[in-house]
Amino acid sequence: MQEQIEKIKQGALTEIGRCQSEKELEKILYKYLGRKDGQLTAILRGVSELPEEQRQTIGSLANKARAEIDQALQKKKAGMANAGAAQTGYFDVTVPGAKPTTGHMHPLTRIRLEVQDIFKSMGFKVYEGNELTDLYYNFLSLNFPDNHPAMDSYDTFFIKEDPKKKIKPEERRMMRAHTSNMQVRIMEQNKPPLKVIVPGRCFRNEATDASHDHTFHQVEGFVVDENISIANLVYTQKALLSKIFGQEVKVRLRPGYFPFVEPGFELDCSCIICGGKGCSVCKRTGWVELIPCGMIHPKVLESAGYPKGKYTGFAFGMGWSRLAMMKYEIDDVRLLLNGDMRFLEQF
Repeated sequence: MQEQIEKIKQGALTEIGRCQSEKELEKILYKYLGRKDGQLTAILRGVSELPEEQRQTIGSLANKARAEIDQALQKKKAGMANAGAAQTGYFDVTVPGAKPTTGHMHPLTRIRLEVQDIFKSMGFKVYEGNELTDLYYNFLSLNFPDNHPAMDSYDTFFIKEDPKKKIKPEERRMMRAHTSNMQVRIMEQNKPPLKVIVPGRCFRNEATDASHDHTFHQVEGFVVDENISIANLVYTQKALLSKIFGQEVKVRLRPGYFPFVEPGFELDCSCIICGGKGCSVCKRTGWVELIPCGMIHPKVLESAGYPKGKYTGFAFGMGWSRLAMMKYEIDDVRLLLNGDMRFLEQF
């Protein structure tokens, strides 16, 4: 009896595999599983007449064979239906769809757009800048002395010029070291009053660590008009940081030297990552240098062609890479540009 059941099962599975139409499947169904004349059905009906010690074994084998044949029939039928749907263009609207993977904004992009919106609400215009610039706009027009260390090739990425091409020293090309390279360019083309920001990438030839990278993002901003004072500078920076972090933040001004401002300041913000206790980002000091700033040097205004003594203004440069670190509590600036999806998918 066991051999007979196995023979019936194998015969049914072989015929199912050869089927080419649903009509053939129906014939196989009736041949093996039909209520009246099905071969396997007949065996199941006869189980009750077997000796008691064989009933359980034969009944179990017959039911298992029936399940396998029924499963093969259903699978073959579904395959035929799918093949027919593919040929006719049929689409089953009840089948759950596969949601496509979508991207999202990089944390640096989020900060840039947020900073731009804040400045726009304060009446600032947004300009794009040249990443490839020259010695004049990057340094000389901003009152950098000829012997300033930043002009050394070990600190700035200078472009290798064609030795056959004669160029003036001030026309030497480089990757901009700061977005301040647009300051005089914009002033030359516009008359005060001016309220401008210039976001973009900057490049410096320096060693990297948790808070420094050779490529970073900066926002240059400046205001030029009559009677602009340090009070205007302080108010603007405090309003900006309060909106970015959504809370009142502690800030401090320290004297700082920058050739294009006089007086110059370093505006520091209490480290939000460690709460001012000290960490790798703030170099264990509890403070993060965010905004070099100051009153625009008179010589810079003269480089722009403005009348001497008529206008004053303030300028600042803000690294929004560091703003992103503070806002999203990122402890290493290098994570922002290494392309690691495990990091980026957290935002």
